[in-house]
Amino acid sequence: MKLVFATHNKNKVEEVRAIFPAHISLLSLTDIGCLEDIPETGKTLQENAILKANFVTQNFGYPCFADDTGLLVDSLNGAPGVYSARYAGEQRDADDNMDKLLKELINKTERTARFETVIALNINNEQYVFTAKVEGVIIQEKIGEKGFGYDPVFKPNGYTKTFAELPLEVKNKIGHRGKAIQKLIMCLKSLAQVTD
Repeated sequence: MKLVFATHNKNKVEEVRAIFPAHISLLSLTDIGCLEDIPETGKTLQENAILKANFVTQNFGYPCFADDTGLLVDSLNGAPGVYSARYAGEQRDADDNMDKLLKELINKTERTARFETVIALNINNEQYVFTAKVEGVIIQEKIGEKGFGYDPVFKPNGYTKTFAELPLEVKNKIGHRGKAIQKLIMCLKSLAQVTD
């Protein structure tokens, strides 16, 4: 089975491939020749995930899923949220985004935050939506070389290390995207049983 993950982000694709069943061939937007960035004009993570999945299904005809992930910081009223990838500007630079976030939190003692991932799956003319989140705190400085995005400044609850210090298999088990992908995989398995 071929399934398109509506992203150009190689890090995301690698993270998801690591937990996907071997019989499903995961393709990125680049793999199917979709070279443009799909506009994310939704006001919520769910709207953006649905927009991206629908774009691929309508224009390329593949079964497809798309995710939108946001970092929601309590003391910033849920910012950066839906604007997480371009928080510091359209260049979508992770270091710029983290620098801006750390600057905005400089005098704040309340540093609780959560990552939330919403996945929209289009398959067999049906749409399914899955949501998962992970709670944690924003630390004072960037620590760790692994991961991507805000991983070096996010420490999940119950752990002494940031997402950028934890091994991928741990991040996939406890993280927002990993949990949402597990829900997606369970759905695909149940659909396979239905069609068998």
